[in-house]
Amino acid sequence: MEETAEAYLGKTVTNADVTVPTYFNDSQHQATKDAGTIAGLKVLRIINEPTAAAIANGLDEKVGAERNVLIFDLGGGTFDVSTLTIEDGIFDVKSTAGDTHFGGEDFDNRIVNHFIAEFKRKHKKDISENKRAVRRLCTACERAKRTLSSSTQVSIEIDSLYEGIDFYTSITRARFEELNADLFCGTLDPVEKAPRDAKLDKSQIHDIVLVGGSTRIPRIQKLLQDLMKY
Repeated sequence: MEETAEAYLGKTVTNADVTVPTYFNDSQHQATKDAGTIAGLKVLRIINEPTAAAIANGLDEKVGAERNVLIFDLGGGTFDVSTLTIEDGIFDVKSTAGDTHFGGEDFDNRIVNHFIAEFKRKHKKDISENKRAVRRLCTACERAKRTLSSSTQVSIEIDSLYEGIDFYTSITRARFEELNADLFCGTLDPVEKAPRDAKLDKSQIHDIVLVGGSTRIPRIQKLLQDLMKY
């Protein structure tokens, strides 16, 4: 991460604010700080991820009355929804809900299984036990998923996927949404729970911040907009 930051900024990085999940305890905070020190960084602050997301979106610069913010963070392997209040530059995380073992990889797996079944149907061969073939298919499916956020259809072309057989196919955004319909709808449960745990009505949420690559999926954005009336 230090190298990535230095490459982006074009200069040496010595000081850093480090973000951690909201559920980290004091010992985990300290372990994270120690890791930064070992990496040669002076860790100025440990910031919980919802607060960091709000700061990254400039919400700390909005002045005036108290604002309630919902952070919808859907990454590759974790999913968190948090509510926090911001007033006079003070951030207070009120609640967090979600699933630490759920994320974009689950959407990828649905596509992978779909194409494993298609390959078996077309060629009468099961690639599910061949790690190399599945890994190549996973890479192609993850790329296809990202493309479907901006296109309604994507082609997949994998030369010699299994036993010399080329695999050329395609998938539409509609089919992708159908394969993941239950998972997409399931992301709304924490969106209902987090404000409720913070004793807030959804109508009291002033800002929604989307974090993580999977929040670019149009269907997820639409479900969230419909639920929150945005």
